[in-house]
Order: sequence, then structure tokens, then C-alpha cells
Amino acid sequence: MVGFFSFTEVTDPGGHRAYNEWHQLDHLVEQYSVPGIVHGERWVASPDLRALWPAVEAPLDRVHYVTLYLVAEPVGETLEAFWALGEELARQGRFIGGRRSHLSGPFDVVGRTAAARARVSPEVLPFRPGSGVVVVVEDPAREVPGGVGAGLEGLEGVAGVWTFDAREDRSGRWTSGGERITVGYLDDDPAGACLALAGRLGGRRPRLAGAFGTIRPGEWDWFSP
Repeated sequence: MVGFFSFTEVTDPGGHRAYNEWHQLDHLVEQYSVPGIVHGERWVASPDLRALWPAVEAPLDRVHYVTLYLVAEPVGETLEAFWALGEELARQGRFIGGRRSHLSGPFDVVGRTAAARARVSPEVLPFRPGSGVVVVVEDPAREVPGGVGAGLEGLEGVAGVWTFDAREDRSGRWTSGGERITVGYLDDDPAGACLALAGRLGGRRPRLAGAFGTIRPGEWDWFSP
């Protein structure tokens, strides 16, 4: 299993509604036409949540959304079809401008856990309805062993955790490096999870540590004047 991430900035301040309508009702849904794409979801760093992030560095400080697709075997063939679909949709005019991805690419799933109270197996955790995610992006080369992400188990509101390590990309298509990404799936207030996470950082400063909220169709006004 592989997770494909995109940490996206909407560069047009007035373009959030158009971006969300396109991505949620068109683009994300179309990805399920690719055999091997088994799940996709996108979450938002609303201004209220963003203000509570305990750590972030450039260019991830410009990110508004994070998207995660789960890719099943055969991973190589699925990623090729995923890329080809994107090119075809662009030819059809079914793409949107005014956005930039600051971190994207495929990541291997290297760990999965679920809290006992979630009453589901770790493998199905991403399919469980929730309130959002806590995301930690770390560079293992500069973090202490285990890093911040290892402490998400037991964090307030976290129903379970998936951990991902960047895959080697020889295609030059993606912008992932050697990062480790830890995702804590939330079933409680994302703001509370942010505050709890801040208390666990100590002197460590990952590339990003913060919460993103669930996106509901039509409720896209977080960045409106």
C-alpha cells in the first residue's frame, strides 16, 4: 500500500470556492476510475486551525489543503495510470489553475495502529468517518529517533495513526524528498488536537505539525472575506 500526498496552496485568494468545487465534486471522484486507487480524501487548514499549528517551516507555511490517495498493488502501474489520467483531464479542460503543490508524491505505508476505542482494525482506519487529521512532516535526517510523529498514538482525539516514508522517485514528477509523514485520524475537535500536539514537541521542530479539518460539500467559506 502506498499513500500519495499533495500539500496544496491556493495562490488566488478568491479562488478557494472554485478550487474546492472542482476538486471535491470532479477531480477527486474521477480518480476512482483508476484501478488501484482505493481511497481519497482532502482536508483543510482553515485560518482558525492554522493559527494553532505548533510548528511549520517554508514553503509548507503556505499550504491550505492536504490530499491523500491510497494506492494498492500494482503500485507502479497504478501511479502511471494516475499520472496519465491527470494529463487526459488537463486536455479535456478539467483542471484548474491558481494552485501550487509544495510537497507531493508517493509514500510507502510503514506503520498502522488504531486506538482500542475506535473498535476497528488499523487497515480500515482511513475509511472511518472523522473530524480531520493531525499531520506531522519530518526529515528523519535531522530529527531524533522516532521523531514527533511517533507520539501521536494516545494524543487527544486521535483514533489511530498511519505512518508513511517517501518512495524513491526517478521520474522527476513529484516533489517529495526523504520525508516521513505521520497522519493521526481524528474523531474529536481538531483544535484540541493541535493544542495537545504543541505540548509534545519540546525542542523539536518538524517541517510541519498541525491539524487539518474535514471538508463537507458546499461548506467552503473558510477563506472568504
